[in-house]
Amino acid sequence: MLKTHHCGELRTEHVGQAVTLAGWVNRQRDHGGLVFIDLRDRSGIVQVVADPAHAPQAHEVAARARQEYVLQVRGTVRRRPEGLVNPQIPTGEIEVLADEVVILNPAKTPPFYIYEDAPVDEALRLRYRYLDLRRQRMQRNLILRHRVVKYIRDFLDARGFLEIETPILFKSTPEGARDYLVPSRIHPGKFYALPQSPQQLKQLLMVAGFERYFQIARCFRDEDLRGDRQPEFTQLDLEMSFVEREDVMALVEELMIGIVEECTDRRLVTKPFPRLTYAEAMARYGTDKPDLRFGMELVDITDLVAESGFRIFRQVAEAGGRVKGIRVPGCATYSRRQIDELTELAKKEGAAGLAWLALPEGGEIRSSFAKFLSEGEVEAILGRMGAEPGDLLLFVADQPPVVA
Repeated sequence: MLKTHHCGELRTEHVGQAVTLAGWVNRQRDHGGLVFIDLRDRSGIVQVVADPAHAPQAHEVAARARQEYVLQVRGTVRRRPEGLVNPQIPTGEIEVLADEVVILNPAKTPPFYIYEDAPVDEALRLRYRYLDLRRQRMQRNLILRHRVVKYIRDFLDARGFLEIETPILFKSTPEGARDYLVPSRIHPGKFYALPQSPQQLKQLLMVAGFERYFQIARCFRDEDLRGDRQPEFTQLDLEMSFVEREDVMALVEELMIGIVEECTDRRLVTKPFPRLTYAEAMARYGTDKPDLRFGMELVDITDLVAESGFRIFRQVAEAGGRVKGIRVPGCATYSRRQIDELTELAKKEGAAGLAWLALPEGGEIRSSFAKFLSEGEVEAILGRMGAEPGDLLLFVADQPPVVA
């Protein structure tokens, strides 16, 4: 074995032990006498010290090492001198005094620094993907992905699910995007389609009596790239027989809680998960996938303005439409130009216009419509919206699909 320990696992309990490490040079610092190397592998970083008085050959090789050289180091774990402990890394209390250093592989100067989290041009990262994947953040992401997939497999196996792979080469089936086609050599002029999801195949498994199936499925969709869209992706696909809706929801909720709490250092505060119907989500947030951290719910004030002196609100209410608003904290100082920009944005989304009311701290209400309302109606709106000094209230009056 070229290594006996991982770099990131060494602690004070290893002090005095002889170890053999192998990894990449994260940084090298020559202080004129001692040479310090931060040696990195996927487990983390440990400091290696090459002392010419202790091991001249090891010091000579360490002095020649540069960033991203691959080294093998034999040495002894010792405590760092007092005052030189590094609390920023798990191995910060110890270092390895090198007895022997071997260059397993030299390296050219990399096009970007591996040890820095400074922004790197994406095109450069993708061109040198093997270097990008050495970065700590990228390795953490892939390790987390592995842990999540392993947890999913163990969780579902313990609940009677079978992991069954379904074909990648399949026929074209109606889905939400175009298919990727693979020409058949045996049948000229005919093509296989890469699956957008295993939908039909998993249904066949249910018909065949497997009852509980899952798969970490690769899916392929030929569609435009967006923040939540890419041509090739992996999803957890599962199917259950002889269950009701609540059974499926309870299983998925338990799985998601387990993934978060077992695979990360976070804990979910809200358990069980809050539930929203589609109609409620659209009414309160205007989307079927709301981010509940965001707040700024849509508030319906139709009943408060149905008989008001503001003609636009009144006519919309009489026509069966709705008047809804959002409260924007701390934006009462918005200028008319800024509000006009918001109005144009609302119009691009289909609204006829945007009514507004600003509640400055220690000042009088500014509004595009309050002068048409009674004092009682204004107070009722402020109360319904939960308005506080410094808030800006924005309203749209139209038919439900537009208002939502």
